[in-house]
Parts: sequence; C-alpha cells; structure tokens
Amino acid sequence: MRAIVISRPGGPDVLSWEEVPDPRPGPGEVLVEVAASAVNRADLLQRKGFYDPPPGASPYPGLECSGIVAEVGPGVEGYAPGDEVCALLAGGGYAERVAVPWQQLMPVPEGVSLTDAAALPEVACTVWSNVFMTARLRRGETLLVHGGASGIGTLAVQLAKAYGSRVVVTAGSAEKLARCRELGADDGVNYRTDDFAKAFTADVILDIIGGKYLKDNVRALNTGGRIVVIGLQGGTKGELDLGALLAKRGSVHATTLRSRPVDEKGAIVRSVVDNVWPLISAGAVRPVVDITVPLADAARAHEALEEGSHFGKILLVR
Repeated sequence: MRAIVISRPGGPDVLSWEEVPDPRPGPGEVLVEVAASAVNRADLLQRKGFYDPPPGASPYPGLECSGIVAEVGPGVEGYAPGDEVCALLAGGGYAERVAVPWQQLMPVPEGVSLTDAAALPEVACTVWSNVFMTARLRRGETLLVHGGASGIGTLAVQLAKAYGSRVVVTAGSAEKLARCRELGADDGVNYRTDDFAKAFTADVILDIIGGKYLKDNVRALNTGGRIVVIGLQGGTKGELDLGALLAKRGSVHATTLRSRPVDEKGAIVRSVVDNVWPLISAGAVRPVVDITVPLADAARAHEALEEGSHFGKILLVR
C-alpha cells in the first residue's frame, strides 16, 4: 500500500507519499480501506518530531479515518467486511489501509457521507470525553470554548447547544466569530484584541492553549467551575493562583486521548455512539468540513492548518 511517510523532523516538505508494507489485522483488530482521514495539530507535532506515536502504533500520522472494513481479525465483534465505518486511531490514518482495534470503530452516522465521517472521530471523542464525561457540563451552564473555529470548537459549540447549555467562544477574527454564532454560539470575543476573562464567565472551559491562558481561565471561572486543558499551543507552563481557584471551588483537569489504552478509548467510543451519533443523525450536530485535499498531497493540508484561515476540519481524501 501507500502511506504518508515522515522522512525526518521538519516542515511540510518532509511528508512523502511512498510504498510501505501492508498492515495485517491482529487479534481483535479490523483492517480498514481508508476513504478519508483528517488533519489534527497532533499530526503537525509528530511531523516536527515532538509527538511520537504510542508504542505499537502505526508510524504514519493520522488520528482518525473513515472507510470500508476490508478484513477482520480473530475476536472481532460486530463488524464484517463491507461495513462503512469511521475510526479513532493512535496513528496510521494517512494511508490506504490501517489496522485498528475493533473497539475504536464507529458506524458512519445516518446523513453523513463516508468522506465527511472522517471529520468526526477525534473531535467527537475529544469533546464528549472532556466536556461531558470529565467536566460534566449540565443544561443551563455556560461553556467557554477556546478556538471556536477549530474542528474541536465547531463540534463543541453544536454539541453543547444541543444539550441545552450556553456557549461562548474565542476566535481570531470577526468572520470566524460570526460563523461560530451561525453554529449556535451565544457570544464570542476576538482573542487577538479582547480580554475574554473580562467579557464573560463560564462553568466549564475547554482549553487548547495551556500555560498562556491558565491565569485568565481561572479569572473567567464561575464558582464550582471546571477547566479542561486538552492542548498546549500556548506553552506547558503558566501561573496558577491556588487561592483564586480555592475561592471559586474550581478544578483543573488535563487530558490526552491518543495514549489511552484500548479499553478506555473503547468506552469513550461507545458513549459517543450512544449520545452524539443520534444528534448527528437528527441534524442537530454536523461535521464542519472546510478544506479537502488529496491524501497524497498531505503537505498542502499541513500548510493550510498552520496558516490558520480555515474554519472547521481539513480532510485528506483518497
């Protein structure tokens, strides 16, 4: 088969479309013929040499895909060749085929094309596990989403609104804020020009920035609020005023998804299928796909993500 290979740490030019050995499904694994994958910031970090795949995972980038089941290994439950699926991966989505534990597979939701389904696994599992399973956002509470125009952000806005919460966002332009409002956001500020902690407060904060925003996130927190850090675009270190956190009876959680064991990922995937997929099938939530690029031209997709003018997801298609 062919896959995107990272020849050495560096810029998008280090990505090449090459012949590589075919994967084989082991016990409990399914071989998926990939229709599409999606670009995530973790892929950029892996390309730069800062985020190696977990032990035993595919060396090729790609944390999600959609496609057709080509073969099943022993011990697989509920899937057969020919099934249309999307999958949460530890790696390997930038390839013609990928082997994945069956617990990390999901059926393609009704009303979503096989290609667009590649935009769902990573964001749906990230948002559901962090905002709802960890932070336990409740109806009537306010969710603050940093990076509301991102793939994570566009899904978080829709899902929180569908569950009856108020949603506020940060984004980098008036155009992106307007598009977030079209998805259901109640309010938003331009993080380049405004102080979000002065603009509004929140019960749950979904943060992709990390250290740079830690102090201001605490300032913006309501009493009993929960901060969930899922990215470190603003650095790994920040000032945490424990007195302010104590006074608000607040909490800070930091999570990752890629390195979790299969049983934990499987539990998240099942919860997503039970709770998120019906909303997608009903049209209340949808994948937001902005750019599609041929899989062999993954370097162009990486350039687009780094440039940052997109809204929603960037897909790589076969």
